[in-house]
Amino acid sequence: DHATHQFWNTETMRILITAGPTREYIDPIRYISNASSGRMGFAVAQAAVNAGHDVTLISGPVSLLTPPGVTRASFVTVDELQSAVDEHFDSCDVLIMAAAVGDFTVANPLPQKLSRKNGPITLKLKPTSDILAAVAAGKTPTQTIVAFAVKDGSREEIETKARAEQISKNADFTVANTIDAMGKDQSLACIIEANREEPAVKWAHRPKTELAQKIVELLEARVR
Repeated sequence: DHATHQFWNTETMRILITAGPTREYIDPIRYISNASSGRMGFAVAQAAVNAGHDVTLISGPVSLLTPPGVTRASFVTVDELQSAVDEHFDSCDVLIMAAAVGDFTVANPLPQKLSRKNGPITLKLKPTSDILAAVAAGKTPTQTIVAFAVKDGSREEIETKARAEQISKNADFTVANTIDAMGKDQSLACIIEANREEPAVKWAHRPKTELAQKIVELLEARVR
């Protein structure tokens, strides 16, 4: 019941959410991307705005409608996402990094469309910058960061990898997902909280809308 929820939630948070995939261009029309649909980030934006929070959603190229009441900004490349996060981070209480950020970019993008007549080609890729680690290094004690870790392996292996990443990126919560969650409406996930041994939200298959609600509830419990 959204009306009831808004009644007892008196602490309005400024929540910055990233969502969707990045694209790194090979030539003017071809790119390297991933299977992210943006559904998770958009679900969190919907849950947060329903709860009465001030939400800015920075989205990659997806075919989803912006939830009413949400401020929308856009990115395509990793560099554009970095600039958008840098622009908005200082004024937010919470950063929820649900975007699927590419790990590599093309070292030398071609200025013209590549033709098959050019024969076999080899692409040189270079690592992209770690956006979350960079912004988290400058977070204040009043800011909260929610990271996402999409990993392969068993639940225990995923959780171990996610905890290590959480420490290195100075995140307060990490949503640990299996890789098959990408592009789907459901997710096998748990939510890990910094300095807490057991997951704050246990492993389960859930609709992303339900997982989004749990993220918002954890954030609200933190500021109460």
